[in-house]
Amino acid sequence: MDRAAALDQLHSIVIAQEGRIAAAEAFRGPGLERAANIKSVSKTIVAALTGIAIDEGLLPGTEARLGDVAPQLIPGAADPRVASITVADLLTMQAGLERTSGGNYGGWVSSRNWVANALSRPFVAEPGSRMLYSTGSYHVMGAVLSEVSGDSLHTLARRWLGAPLGIDIPPWTRDPQGRFMGGNEMAMSPIALMRFGEVFRQGGRYDGAQVMSADWVTASFTPRTRSFFSRHDYGYGWFLPRFGGHNVAYGRGYGGQMIYVVPDLALTVAITSDPNRPARSDGHVGALNNLLRDLILPEAELA
Repeated sequence: MDRAAALDQLHSIVIAQEGRIAAAEAFRGPGLERAANIKSVSKTIVAALTGIAIDEGLLPGTEARLGDVAPQLIPGAADPRVASITVADLLTMQAGLERTSGGNYGGWVSSRNWVANALSRPFVAEPGSRMLYSTGSYHVMGAVLSEVSGDSLHTLARRWLGAPLGIDIPPWTRDPQGRFMGGNEMAMSPIALMRFGEVFRQGGRYDGAQVMSADWVTASFTPRTRSFFSRHDYGYGWFLPRFGGHNVAYGRGYGGQMIYVVPDLALTVAITSDPNRPARSDGHVGALNNLLRDLILPEAELA
């Protein structure tokens, strides 16, 4: 743990193998049992909720079009192509619309209607053609889940993940229409985040219960596009690199909030970091990836 402790931006780390916690320590920050802002790991959570909605029959599948499943979300002045954006396009951030992240983020969250603002932006690529990292895509996806279920995103998260995993998911940021933000600002404790990762590590199961279908886990871990920033493949809410000869899936949030799953080593690693400091792929996140690659994976191979 000395190498982890030396990373002054890192708050906590939980390492589980074969479902048992091998190491867990909070060096700074809220601690292991208190909720921390997981930032854009929220996208990984919303993608999981989408899979469960499909399992429950609330959505017909990832090829379902926005104009068919939630036409009421589409503003009247939107480009006609918006209706053809699919669930898969939103989950892979390949909607083709101008991004709401990066330099556009402040203006987007200052708007009077986040869904309408995201869907009214100009197309800068054809839907499904390339990844354009955008929290707006996931906020729209969260709004779709609320529309097809009749419940808030928070209610769905508590029902479909909180209850079966025995974890607390407190309320988080809402948009001006009262919709819980999809894709950012959710909070979980490091232990809770580890349990979420364990669901995917175990093919959709946790503590003997089927939380989501094994098919959704497989679909989530299937590369579908590639990040311009990290150069890692991306599935449904998960980045999909190969580290040290192992296929790895990870969710990533601003500041260095991370959940790693390494199926062939039965390994799950949850990390929280200072949510107020940037963490680039060649900075703190790179250091976390190296920690996994150089230290945690070799130790897990020997276990």
